[in-house]
Amino acid sequence: MTDTTAPDARPQTDVDRIAESHFEAAVALSPINATFLGVPGGEEDLDDLSPAGNAAASELRRRTLAALAGATSSDDVDRVTVDAMTERLQLSEDRYAAGLDEMSLNVLASPLQAVRDVFDLMPQDTEEHWRTFATRMGKIPAALEGYRESLLLARDRGQVSPRRQVEACAEQSRELVTDDGYFANLVANATVGDAPLAGEVGEQLAAAARTAATAYGEMADWLERELLPHAPEADACGIERYRLESRYFLGAAVDLEETYRWGQQEVADLHAQMSQIAEGLEAGASVQRGVEILDADERYQLHGTDALKAWMQERADEVIADLKDVHFDIPGPVQRIECMIAPTQTGGIYYTGPSDDFSRPGRMWWSVPKGNTEFRTWNELSTVYHEGVPGHHLQVAQTVYRSELLNRWRRLEAWTSGHGEGWALYAERLMAELGYMDDPGNRMGWLAGQSLRAARVVIDIGVHCGFDAPEEVGGGAWDYDKAWTYLTRYGFMDEKVLRFELNRYLGWPGQAPSYKIGERLWLQLRDEVKRREGDGFDLKAFHRRALDIGGVGLDTLRAALLEEI
Repeated sequence: MTDTTAPDARPQTDVDRIAESHFEAAVALSPINATFLGVPGGEEDLDDLSPAGNAAASELRRRTLAALAGATSSDDVDRVTVDAMTERLQLSEDRYAAGLDEMSLNVLASPLQAVRDVFDLMPQDTEEHWRTFATRMGKIPAALEGYRESLLLARDRGQVSPRRQVEACAEQSRELVTDDGYFANLVANATVGDAPLAGEVGEQLAAAARTAATAYGEMADWLERELLPHAPEADACGIERYRLESRYFLGAAVDLEETYRWGQQEVADLHAQMSQIAEGLEAGASVQRGVEILDADERYQLHGTDALKAWMQERADEVIADLKDVHFDIPGPVQRIECMIAPTQTGGIYYTGPSDDFSRPGRMWWSVPKGNTEFRTWNELSTVYHEGVPGHHLQVAQTVYRSELLNRWRRLEAWTSGHGEGWALYAERLMAELGYMDDPGNRMGWLAGQSLRAARVVIDIGVHCGFDAPEEVGGGAWDYDKAWTYLTRYGFMDEKVLRFELNRYLGWPGQAPSYKIGERLWLQLRDEVKRREGDGFDLKAFHRRALDIGGVGLDTLRAALLEEI
């Protein structure tokens, strides 16, 4: 059955108590995740990333799974909670049993990055904030030492990330500790009000930053000394692991061969649409020529990160004002989003949710690659919709807001990439359906983004599952050069960004395709609900019902909306 919104606070049930107990224990085990979720506690600490820490997380999951198996659901909300938690925790256990937690090392989403990234979300307004900040930063060496224990355990089992990932992660670690890297800039730019941070706390921060920088420099050396000689040359993880990873990131099982073929057809269809726009910009223009024309058009140009940040904020605020009470119910606290330039320079764009009490707003972050000062709005507008409203910000912040309906696991911790990223791509498409992409440049940008996401499906599934490459890149077995040729043909982004993207696909199997596959499943679900409800179908109501369920796996979402739970 579907979740429905109650006008008053819903009484806590036995299932809620199981979920709340799990949530409390989980954030206690992971202070990093607590900070990401905006939950008070553990601000001075980092996770135990050793095998013992991973084992403790596994023991918690197994204990919760046993409790859920014996629980009696009181209502529809409970039934969704049991289904969603069981699916998420069991898949996490399956990944743990496969050794994937200990071997985790990739260029975007492994403990190596999480230990550093958490500091972006810590308040930095007062001396006391900085004191807490410095205390946590001083614990980076111990966290990385525990992480190395896990990587060594995995190495001894014969599980080491591919050579390309190890090399790139060592390089990332060294970039943090350069004279113009993260730690140096942190100390140089630390302020309280308008004044530089000084005195005892300033000295404490400087010392902690030096300690952390040393730890990351040593981590780079260790990766090259201890892991690199054991790292496989092949990037592919193999189809058996890929099936598990795909289910984990989607919350649904898909036919990988059929999805691989569908991805290639999507790429071709999107390219055809882009070709039509290019022809409209200049007779006989290729897609690449159309991109060049748009890049040269001053109407789409921004100069400097200050201008980029201001443009992001203006567009994000504008669409919230346009959509609230018309196409979406947007609660008051959710109407605030903060656009930020990230302190790192990896090239990623990402969203972080609000704290549970909304004292920290949802934020859209742009990590600008070093040296990039020129930006093109024609291919970035859809990203604002993806990360902001009606994308991640509406999806995540509205769920956080539903405290009268959902327990904290449902509101804060339930997250499935195919649900979340699929919704964000669906949100981009919805904005096109509503007319926000009618400008030829903006529409070309949206299609270019869709093309990249479709190309991800082809490359990620093809490489890791060992399917034959398309004939246009030579057929036969995939290799890095074929993947690069395909990505640059359909990616339409800066070379440095695309190099990072390809490394991401090769090192984080199953995640990147979850965007486009997730969008496909969202669209199929909307169509199925529309068929069932006929003339009574209301798009705004569909969105509200779907978002109120929270970030569950896509199979759980489908069953909840179709009243099959």
